[in-house]
Amino acid sequence: MNHVPARAVDRLDLAALAELSARGIHAPSIQSLAADQSPFARPTPVRTRHPAPGVVLTARPIDLGDGCFTNAYTLTADLDRAQCRPVSRPVGFHLRHLVTGPVVAAVSGAFSYISDDPAYRPAEPCLDLAVRDRCAVSLPTVTKPALLVHQGRPTVRTLAATGTLTAAGHPHTWSGSKEPPPRHDRTGHLTVFGAANCRIRYRDDPRTGFRRDVDSATNTTPRDPAVLDCTVAHTPTGPRITMLHPGGGADLFAGAYILRAHRPWPAHLAPGAPVHVTAIDTLATADIDSALSLGPSAADAATGRTTAWDESLGTSPFRTDVRHARTLLTVGSRRLTVTVLDGAPLTRTFQGATARESAELCERAGHDPAKVFHLDGGQTSKIAYTVGRQPADAVGSLHYLRWPRHASEPFRWHGLDGRHLHSALQITTAKETP
Repeated sequence: MNHVPARAVDRLDLAALAELSARGIHAPSIQSLAADQSPFARPTPVRTRHPAPGVVLTARPIDLGDGCFTNAYTLTADLDRAQCRPVSRPVGFHLRHLVTGPVVAAVSGAFSYISDDPAYRPAEPCLDLAVRDRCAVSLPTVTKPALLVHQGRPTVRTLAATGTLTAAGHPHTWSGSKEPPPRHDRTGHLTVFGAANCRIRYRDDPRTGFRRDVDSATNTTPRDPAVLDCTVAHTPTGPRITMLHPGGGADLFAGAYILRAHRPWPAHLAPGAPVHVTAIDTLATADIDSALSLGPSAADAATGRTTAWDESLGTSPFRTDVRHARTLLTVGSRRLTVTVLDGAPLTRTFQGATARESAELCERAGHDPAKVFHLDGGQTSKIAYTVGRQPADAVGSLHYLRWPRHASEPFRWHGLDGRHLHSALQITTAKETP
């Protein structure tokens, strides 16, 4: 149980309590929510909102048995009348801030690096694949499903962690560091490392309950005298090699990703060399407008096939017997559907859903669990939206508190803005672009 020190109620807490009360959530104090989130354990009223033509948001409670429940918020977009695009930014954003201009809704995106240590963070926090404006800003270390806008249309497909690139104009093949090494001659072949190679550790904290971080001293590529590791970073003129590490030991967080070469090292792998990723799996990057790696399918999570995600996420959110808030995505030929299964961890009856329950709920809704994929869940699960000219509102993870950064700082309620994100999905009407 988190320790919450006694303190005077300030104006920010009073304003937060008033906002919660207006939503039917009555808490004795904001600081008490760090130890007891039971005020959020209330079934949502059944309702339907229409952010734009072809875009529908519904809310309904779901009974999970034994007195437990979750609230399901489902956003459906008709892809003939609305557009979806994955967006990502290293500096991050709050979800509601994306709902502006032609954007009518936004959904929390792919898994990104999360830590409670502000002093040591990756230059590119998206885990595995991220494509922005047809530029691969982060490469996959292992085969995973991905959401991509391919030739102007959103689709989900499993992408092998392989491809091609050029460095200083010279062609290379590449593969992810978590994949088996190629059987052919390694000459000209490069191995990709990145933030997804990190190992999150959890440590007890007397006030917040736990603390997440990585050990910076060991957060490096494996050492090997026969290799040359090249850190690739984004520059005003595009991705370039910025540092060389003979023998390995490159900081996983120093650049966008790391390319490892084996002896004999090509002379053109030098500081300043431009890097251009030309293909991911069998897809030309020129045909990919934007993309993000996804979590496991609901079917795979329900049966524990989640190794590709577990280490870089720390304590696995896909354990089959533990309830978490979840965000689930499915994309068909004409429709995109995202569902948040809401929950607050410090409650008894309203903690979200297990991986098995999530797969069962997908089947009940008429979706094949093998074709429904996890987006970032837990306290990140959120949908922001607007109707008409109203200010952007949000559903999901309304219990979210900003943790104190020092001993004298209080917890702050940030339920509407939620966690600072690095990726999301934006929904616009078909004739508009954000």
